[in-house]
Amino acid sequence: MTLDSAVSGRLLATMPLHAITSVYGEAGLRDRLLAEVSSFSPADRSRAELALATASRLHAADRRQREPYVNHLLRVAIRVLSHYRVNDPDLACAALLHDSVEDHWAELAPGGREAAFAVLADHFGGRVAGLVAAVTNPGYEPGRDRHEQYREHVGASLRADPWARVIKVSDFTDNAVGLMHTSGPKMVKLAMKYRPLVPVLLEIVLLPDTPLGVEVKGKIVRQLGNAERRFASILD
Repeated sequence: MTLDSAVSGRLLATMPLHAITSVYGEAGLRDRLLAEVSSFSPADRSRAELALATASRLHAADRRQREPYVNHLLRVAIRVLSHYRVNDPDLACAALLHDSVEDHWAELAPGGREAAFAVLADHFGGRVAGLVAAVTNPGYEPGRDRHEQYREHVGASLRADPWARVIKVSDFTDNAVGLMHTSGPKMVKLAMKYRPLVPVLLEIVLLPDTPLGVEVKGKIVRQLGNAERRFASILD
């Protein structure tokens, strides 16, 4: 492990993800992810490690409030594997890469977004590329409210792809928690963007074909309720 040897994997495995972030930073999150993927086959473990290396390279200069952007990607992937109990290498790779095309398609392939998705398919498989595509926001139409278009895309895309729901809910949960570390006009703007998604995600998570256990769905419903209360405290 990259942490001090006195910090055991067992401790990291029991800590909340934002507590790991606060105490051990990116190194702690990386070690937690490596522990989560240790049960994968050697080939799938290498693929997950390549996805992390690719995400780290693409987002190297990106920041999210006061932390490296890769911390967000790590938490989204760890939450899927650990909290949602989805031991799926494709989901791990897609979670790590879920913002890669939206934010850095040109670094993946200068030919455009479709070319970037093709690169992901070549390196990580078609299912991974498809999952990333499902959670990637489209180009927005001018003259229409961007937040409304965002919500329309999320609802339509997630209804069509049950496994993409898992990644999006983890992403949304991390965004909702992250609002507590944001201030000023940006906090209000993000709360206005995300709050209307709460009922959409609640409905989608509870669909019979959402591939999560009953206990996990219940936990997510409680987390979405907490997110709604956070948004209300900001906006109301």
